[in-house]
Amino acid sequence: MSLRGTYAYSVDMAQKMGLSSIDERDGKLHFKGTVATQADANKIWDAIKTIPTWSQDVVADIQARPGAAAGQTYTVKAGDTLSKIAKELLGDASAYPSIFEANRDQLSDPDQIKPGQRLKIPG
Repeated sequence: MSLRGTYAYSVDMAQKMGLSSIDERDGKLHFKGTVATQADANKIWDAIKTIPTWSQDVVADIQARPGAAAGQTYTVKAGDTLSKIAKELLGDASAYPSIFEANRDQLSDPDQIKPGQRLKIPG
């Protein structure tokens, strides 16, 4: 089976995220390009890493557009937490303090967010 076949899930994910170049050459699968957000790049990496031998099979240069999340806002939904929002929008749940700091004008406790609040998402 070709590497492209082995990594079909990763290739599909990369295409959905708008990655411009995916090709197989020199016994490796090459992913290269820019996607809209770091969260999109992380989704592609998560898909790649589902194959245990990915580090021997894949060469990847996946970048997020600079400032892609800058100026973005998010409306809190029931069940949301800052870490859940950080994972979804910034690609890293542990980045929640940056969202908290950007919203100090309306938040006094990172564990006290309410549905309907519009939060600024830092870039």
